[in-house]
Amino acid sequence: MNSRRSLTSATAATMSFLLYICTTVVVTNGELQRFIEPAKSDGSVSFITIGDWGRRGDFNQSKVAYQMGRVGEKIGLDFVVSTGDNFYDNGLFSEYDPNFKESFSDIYTAPSLQKQWYSVLGNHDYRGDSEAQLSSVLREIDSRWICLRSFVVNAELVEIFFVDTTPFVKEYYTEEDGHTYDWRAVPSRNSYVKSLLRDLQASLKRSKATWKIVVGHHAMRSIGHHGDTKELVEELLPIMKEYGVDLYMNGHDHCLEHISDEDSPIQFLTSGAGSKAWRGDVDPTTNNPKSVRFYYDGQGFMSARFTHTDAEIVFYNVFGEVLHKWVTSKQLLLSSV
Repeated sequence: MNSRRSLTSATAATMSFLLYICTTVVVTNGELQRFIEPAKSDGSVSFITIGDWGRRGDFNQSKVAYQMGRVGEKIGLDFVVSTGDNFYDNGLFSEYDPNFKESFSDIYTAPSLQKQWYSVLGNHDYRGDSEAQLSSVLREIDSRWICLRSFVVNAELVEIFFVDTTPFVKEYYTEEDGHTYDWRAVPSRNSYVKSLLRDLQASLKRSKATWKIVVGHHAMRSIGHHGDTKELVEELLPIMKEYGVDLYMNGHDHCLEHISDEDSPIQFLTSGAGSKAWRGDVDPTTNNPKSVRFYYDGQGFMSARFTHTDAEIVFYNVFGEVLHKWVTSKQLLLSSV
């Protein structure tokens, strides 16, 4: 069922609401909620992926944001993808937490970044009031903000499947983790994950997009500080392979990475360097299998551009310099009428 949010009165017709109101929301039983992002007139789609960023401008967050604005203008940005850990150290304490404005609205001010931001929750977001980031109150404060647990962005030739990965990680349910998580929406880890994966499968099965992307907070493959997430490799990766997913994008590790899967075409792309990085605890020269195409232990972000035949992924540092570029092509599948 398609529904468009409409203005209820003339006094509600303010610019702060227009962006979200004009976004088409599609809800289908048994599948994830969908948002529609039309492709450009030339058929292309461009977006920036950023993760692990919300620190009130500190740890070079503001500098990264500035370069994002420059790149966004250059590529004709359509929207932004956030891979989670949106607000440090412990998410938001409520929908009225000033950290939202101080770490988001006041930082990403470039004209090119005044587009929808599609966000998932990270483990740090779950340490606060996880419901706050999902609240419509935040969209009243800044209409760019859209954050759900799991959902789909349909950009015609590209479909992006956002997955709530924090509930997958079994360590977070133990006292050994040392943190408290807001599990109000996750009464049972196993039933939550099972239901999420069932809905994801239904959405992937329905997809006719040329390019399929899954976005989550946690890395599936990484040589960074946190490394691979075992639960995602065991439970999510087989579904991605079955339904022909092209890319997996994540944050969590505060670095930039590009790793190729060893037995499928899937590419694993980490963009978790939106602010605090430079851990310095990983030596890529001693832990660099052939599948690792790129690793950078510093601040930056990633851009992605898609056409019906080509995809271009570019990683940038805090100075806006290109660190790594990957281009691939996909043959158009032509069918006779």
